[in-house]
Amino acid sequence: MSEYVVLSRLTNEGRKTLKTKPERLKEVNKEISKMGAKVLYQYALLGKYDFLTILEAPDNETVAKIMVELGSRGTLETTTLAAIEIDDFLKALK
Repeated sequence: MSEYVVLSRLTNEGRKTLKTKPERLKEVNKEISKMGAKVLYQYALLGKYDFLTILEAPDNETVAKIMVELGSRGTLETTTLAAIEIDDFLKALK
């Protein structure tokens, strides 16, 4: 399994949803699990992004599908980065 860093920003619609139904955050995490990934960590942020989420997924295609699904709802915008553990990265350099 690979890990991915997802930085997300709520849209105006997303902020309205979060204000009226804060538990929606956890519901989305369950939906992500049903789509084939697992939320390992999630943080609320102050600044340019609203949330940082670390996902575990089998491949890039699964994550791409999830991000398209979530983004198509119009409640958030995401930036997704594939993460490589340092030891694996160093091994690849040899």
